[in-house]
Amino acid sequence: MNEKIQYAAQVKPTERQLSVQEMEFYSFIHFTVNTYTDEEWGTGEEDPAIFNPAELDADQWVAAVKSAGMKGLILTCKHHDGFCLWPSKYTEHSVKNSPWKNGQGDIVREVSDACRRGGIKFGIYLSPWDRHEPTYGDSDVYNEYFKNQLRELLTGYGDIFCVWFDGACGEGPNGKRQVYDWDAYYALIRELQPGASISVCGPDIRWCGNEAGHCRESEWSVVPASLQDNEKIHEKSQQEDDREFARKHSSEDEDLGSREIILEAQKLIWYPAEVNTSIRPGWFYHASEDDKVKSLEELLHVYEGSVGGNATFLLNLPPDRRGLIHENDVRRLQELGDAIQRRYRINLAENAAASASEAAEGHAAKQAVDSSRDSFWAPNPGTEQASIEIDLGQEQTIDRVILQEYRYSQRIERFTLECKIGGEWKVVYNGTVVGYKKICAFDTVSSRYLRLNIAESRWWPNLSAFEVYGSNTNA
Repeated sequence: MNEKIQYAAQVKPTERQLSVQEMEFYSFIHFTVNTYTDEEWGTGEEDPAIFNPAELDADQWVAAVKSAGMKGLILTCKHHDGFCLWPSKYTEHSVKNSPWKNGQGDIVREVSDACRRGGIKFGIYLSPWDRHEPTYGDSDVYNEYFKNQLRELLTGYGDIFCVWFDGACGEGPNGKRQVYDWDAYYALIRELQPGASISVCGPDIRWCGNEAGHCRESEWSVVPASLQDNEKIHEKSQQEDDREFARKHSSEDEDLGSREIILEAQKLIWYPAEVNTSIRPGWFYHASEDDKVKSLEELLHVYEGSVGGNATFLLNLPPDRRGLIHENDVRRLQELGDAIQRRYRINLAENAAASASEAAEGHAAKQAVDSSRDSFWAPNPGTEQASIEIDLGQEQTIDRVILQEYRYSQRIERFTLECKIGGEWKVVYNGTVVGYKKICAFDTVSSRYLRLNIAESRWWPNLSAFEVYGSNTNA
């Protein structure tokens, strides 16, 4: 076996990366002066006097988030307009100069407290691009300003599970383009919130490459290190082959981690994907979009394609001018949560009989159906092709299978799923990668026996979960 392929099978996630991956589904809240100007990007010239969410209810936001089954909330504490949802002492462009609560309010405080009351995790978005701040473009001075605001958020609002950055960058009022000191930002986060993942423009979670809610057919978590931040690679002194690789590959490419890609890379890292999209066409609230909330079918499709495609799902919910999640969005979120719960309520394979082509010592076939994420079935090291069969005990009507690899590796490259129908094995699903979770959806069949054939894997596959579901059963 190629040593690099074996090495790739042993690249592991950090605990902070695992923590986010196991949340699976969480929310974005886009809320700022844009909500009142009916714009997507603010100019920085907005008057704080327009910001007055008189009915703001952060507990209502959290309840809506939880109804869909989401486990966390990331708040846009400052978007590109520079308006701060907390009373930052480093700018006057904030809620402290708005009529909301007579300038005495703190939305970051209200939301973080509501998240804790509701039992979900709280995260922050802080835009590095600031179209209001006069020092933007004076790179060293602005970087200190940005770190000061980051420190306020990291020290004043309890545990934070995620700091979400985008890479938007424009000219400052002096006509100069700001150079972000990403390394200093990261160091501050690691110092003050060591358990927080740094997402998208950060080293922990990467963007899937689009905002339409799609991820790749083969979404690898083990990828070349140069994908972590292509722009930083170009800016810093790097080996010429690294710069050339960065030019040839980006986060929007279809293939980020196949054997061909990793054999070409200089260094490999664990860098899992996040799929982000909005429940409406826009990221901020627009009354004209009240009848354009994504359908239940579309949201289920994105959920199964992202959470079930080795990625996490970040769904944006824009509060309206009242400071509430709109009734149409609330209704759809409840429908989504109910549908997910129905679809995946009863695992027909829980503690089913299981057998395999072979099993390494301590990794028996039954460990794929024991409902434990800490155990897994595996063939002997070096066995790249293997199969596992489960017996449901009686014929069941089924249309979905969930597969999960052991959380500390990603190895399966290609597989087929078969059901025994009328005494014959028939392929119901062809797949590539599995990773954290793969949802295999197929036409409804009636079967008692299922078989997973792993045709290609790295070193030896590790399967932690083999679950079976039927829409009719879970209705």
